[in-house]
Amino acid sequence: MVTRLLKKVGERLRRAGRRRQPNARAQSKETPTTSTTAATRKTPARATLPEQIWRPGEGRSDENRAGTNRPAGDRADQSRSPTDKPTGDRSSQSRSGADTTAGEDTRPKKRRRRRRRRPKPREQAPADSAPQAAPHDDGWSVQQFVVARKEGETRFHDLELPDPLMHAIADLDFKYCTPIQAAALPPCLAAKNVAGRAQTGTGKTAAFLICAFTHMLRNPLRDKRLNGRPRALVIAPTRELVIQITRDAEAIGKYGAFRTLAVYGGMDYAKQEQDLRARPLDLLVATPGRLLDFERRRVVSLRHVEVLVIDEADRMLDMGFIPDVRRIVHAMPSRTQRQTLLFSATLTPEVMKLAAQWMPDPVVIEIEPEKVAVETVQQIVYIVTVREKLRLLCNILRQDAVGRVLIFTNRRERARRLAASLGERGFECAALSGAVDQKKRLRILDAFHQGTLKVIAATDVAARGLHVEDITHVINFDFPTQAVDYVHRIGRTGRIGTTGTAISFACEEESFVIPEIEELLGEPLRCTYPDPELLVRDPHPRPHRRRSRPRHRPPRRD
Repeated sequence: MVTRLLKKVGERLRRAGRRRQPNARAQSKETPTTSTTAATRKTPARATLPEQIWRPGEGRSDENRAGTNRPAGDRADQSRSPTDKPTGDRSSQSRSGADTTAGEDTRPKKRRRRRRRRPKPREQAPADSAPQAAPHDDGWSVQQFVVARKEGETRFHDLELPDPLMHAIADLDFKYCTPIQAAALPPCLAAKNVAGRAQTGTGKTAAFLICAFTHMLRNPLRDKRLNGRPRALVIAPTRELVIQITRDAEAIGKYGAFRTLAVYGGMDYAKQEQDLRARPLDLLVATPGRLLDFERRRVVSLRHVEVLVIDEADRMLDMGFIPDVRRIVHAMPSRTQRQTLLFSATLTPEVMKLAAQWMPDPVVIEIEPEKVAVETVQQIVYIVTVREKLRLLCNILRQDAVGRVLIFTNRRERARRLAASLGERGFECAALSGAVDQKKRLRILDAFHQGTLKVIAATDVAARGLHVEDITHVINFDFPTQAVDYVHRIGRTGRIGTTGTAISFACEEESFVIPEIEELLGEPLRCTYPDPELLVRDPHPRPHRRRSRPRHRPPRRD
């Protein structure tokens, strides 16, 4: 019994050795001259266990003794049947064709792990400063732009501006400087710090853009520049103002090969980041919040800003943007190594204190501070009740002299409801407020610019920075809660070279702000009752809406 059991164990061990050494026969055929040392290195010792077992009843012959002294690879070849085929050992198969000698080490080499290379941080590719230093040479000269001299008027020719800017000014048909431009451009072009106050719609934007572009044209950079490093920065409080400044910059700097970019919230963050990393930047126009995000992520570097412009500083103070602006200013060169310009429709003492911190020895310019309202705007105040407002508005919009109309309300929900009510009465109107998606706001403004949309119901988000030509009427459906906002609202009409009408509805809920407005304007507002024709009932009544049935309530149990 013991003998049979040992035989069975030996056979099983032989089979196990054949399975674990499939390529031993192939190696012995291909390398017959392999030395004993090399063969023993290739074949594990456990494959030779069946041959080394002593069976009872069998004597140890010379052949068996010789078999124990043979290399393990030869014994494995004898134990393998001729029909067995090698399988699986990749290392031995891959080296089967290699020449092996007694002196070579034929042990399988360990496969080296391939280390994953970490992607290198994306560096900003340097580029030349040629785009802003080499203006277009299209054969145009200043002699082609002839403007006659006038007593008391300042021509743009008198400022000795570069030809690319004069070419754009000629295309825009700007012949004479406005008061704020005539007073602010000489010190600005002399690289002095300026704090300017002027009426809305008098050309403040063109003044600081001409100053920034002239500085870059007169001081071209010869060294290579990195992406995301603007030379001039304009900070504005609202998205609409940023978009308007960018459009004006593209119009004024189109012949100077400047690259201008707008950065503001509400739009695709990744797309703006990609634009900032694409190529060098000359002028960056941004809102404080989005600019601070890019600066913290090191997408934008403000260490090379040469000209800083802060527009509508009083509005930033009211909206709580001053802490963000302080952080942005601290990320720039010191105030003695940059030029700082500050423009606004109103400069309060608080704003002037901030200006003293950000720029040394500023040149303060005030244009007609005693008259805040624009003379080209006719102001009318109608005394009405809350119920008569919508009826009066519809009758005004049906008059022939009405073109583009901008209607202001105090709340977003009221602007939305007012636009819906006017749409039901046959007027194509859109609501514009902070609750509207930014892409939709851009579509509304583009339609208003092109003239396909005539009426907009907006909140104070459109009171600043919205420059649309030929706005004939501005209607204050609600009186603003602050007197300064009234000035900015009516400033959307009666822009440079045009006249406009500002109509306000004084009801029993919002008339308390009229004395403050009169004190700010320096003149009384004439409040009148509307003509009876303007209060007739709407010939196109609002469609009747079927009221929903009241929900069934179960009877109360006593």
